[in-house]
Amino acid sequence: QVQLVESGGGLVQPGGSLRLSCAASGSIFSIYAMGWYRQAPGKQRELVAGIIRDGTTNYGDSVKGRFTISRDNAKNTVYLQMNSLKPEDTAVYYCNAHIITIQTTQNYWGQGTQVTVSS
Repeated sequence: QVQLVESGGGLVQPGGSLRLSCAASGSIFSIYAMGWYRQAPGKQRELVAGIIRDGTTNYGDSVKGRFTISRDNAKNTVYLQMNSLKPEDTAVYYCNAHIITIQTTQNYWGQGTQVTVSS
């Protein structure tokens, strides 16, 4: 059984920073890609940032220059450092990982963590 557990969300003022973490656990052989998505009320889920095992990253246009994704392969953990936060960054943030186990290869999702940017 594979699980993704997120942490680090909360309430922050505009211009502030937050750091999200997502740890994968279970019978994991390898993790190819990890990433963060977000979904605001009434909007579709969108990619925030992704990172593959060799460290190559990609970002959504709205967060480029403000957010940084990183990963610790030894800990099966991905991080999202969010700086210069704006009210429009308010959303539920979901961790996603493409995980290879002995039995299967598939995408897994975390339960989501709320990020609220407000004064």
